[in-house]
Amino acid sequence: MSRPDFDLSVYLVTDTDQCGGADGVVETVRQAVDGGATLVQLRDHHLGDDDFVVLGRRLVDVLAGAGVPLLIDDRVHLVETIGAAGAHVGQSDTDVATARRIIGPDRLLGLSAQSPEHVRAAIAAGEDIVDYLGVGALHATGTKPEADDLGLRRLAEVIKVSPWPVCAIGGVKADDAADLARIHCDGMSVVSAICGQPDPRQAAADLLAAWTVATGRS
Repeated sequence: MSRPDFDLSVYLVTDTDQCGGADGVVETVRQAVDGGATLVQLRDHHLGDDDFVVLGRRLVDVLAGAGVPLLIDDRVHLVETIGAAGAHVGQSDTDVATARRIIGPDRLLGLSAQSPEHVRAAIAAGEDIVDYLGVGALHATGTKPEADDLGLRRLAEVIKVSPWPVCAIGGVKADDAADLARIHCDGMSVVSAICGQPDPRQAAADLLAAWTVATGRS
């Protein structure tokens, strides 16, 4: 069995508070996928494991048949229980080799990176361990205030040394699509550009339209 196909074009990372609670997360994901979101990550640092599993399984049900994988932030030990397509880990989370061992060979694994050194360390662990990189913050953002504002130049430096596709995260908006495409970024990972928006479906559609124009896709 091979790993699931995935598309980083419009990668939604959930924020339970911005969505107005667990029910809001489910509805936001439903609408965002209808609008064109291509990948979804469940992220919530406050829910206990039991409630996190319940929410994750609800999202698996919402995404069933949509061709949009669900990834789990950090909690690699819950991927199997939830039935998710994989996980995403940060530099201070479970190391990628351990994460891969826990989730198995057939699920997706993303890694946050902020520098070429982070990329080289991941390569040293094995190029077949990681599937993509999330790099940021592109802009300063309230959802992850601890993340440095990298800007396009430093993002481009990471992209140049990465053997994996890269999506930008951190204050990313539709207006960033052209700049990101120009430096050969593979997608836009967003939180507040969809979560908490009055119309998540339209927000996702606008992001996808901007990315489609920027990359020249039909």
